[in-house]
Amino acid sequence: MAGRARWFVVGGVALVVVAVLAYWLGSSGGNGEEAAPAPSATPTPSATLTVPEVFDRVGPSVVVIRAGKSLGTGVIAAEDGTILTAHHVVEDAKDVTLTFADGTRAKAAVVSSDPKLDIAMLKPAKLPEIVVPATLGGAAAVGAPVVAIGNPLGLAYSVSTGVVSGLNRSTDKGGLRGLIQFDASVNPGSSGGPLLDARGLVIGIVVSIADPGGDEAFAGIAFAVPIGAALGGDEGDGPPGDGPQI
Repeated sequence: MAGRARWFVVGGVALVVVAVLAYWLGSSGGNGEEAAPAPSATPTPSATLTVPEVFDRVGPSVVVIRAGKSLGTGVIAAEDGTILTAHHVVEDAKDVTLTFADGTRAKAAVVSSDPKLDIAMLKPAKLPEIVVPATLGGAAAVGAPVVAIGNPLGLAYSVSTGVVSGLNRSTDKGGLRGLIQFDASVNPGSSGGPLLDARGLVIGIVVSIADPGGDEAFAGIAFAVPIGAALGGDEGDGPPGDGPQI
């Protein structure tokens, strides 16, 4: 009889525990879902940068180029310091001097040049302490925002913004083809500088402007060689555009 009594007590305690659990689960909606924290959405980082962020990212990759009387812009395109610029900036120059973003000055040699594409590559004799190559790539799309960084009229590290106005343009002067047309402000001294998309990728190298007044002043139409062509890809073809080299 004592053994049976003990079993009845244990069984009664078990029933009480089950009842308490059932009540607790029932007060939570009957399935325990409120016991776990509700999931929250993980923010998806945006690939689009603000203009100041684009400048902060790419500004250290931009260089001022002086070649004789010519002033232009270049962009560091590789870890070894190789610089992309416009061919006409350094054409026939015997002395090419670079000024990097940190103030480092160095002579440079023209290691390759393509007058047909108006693209040249330079090799600096000395590099800054920290080399910051730009990221090359990306595709241009009509209406997409762009940023240009350069040295227009000697105003070093100037930033302008706009959109891609057209693709596959050509120029009568110089016979350039397959160009990106854009409306970010550029002027003499901007040539060779990077044209950037909203992610800070170099999508083109600035080479010329439209100049209906013949005064080499920006009229709202500028052109850049697509980065694929600048690196040796297809140069493309397209409807006419006109403009002097800057």
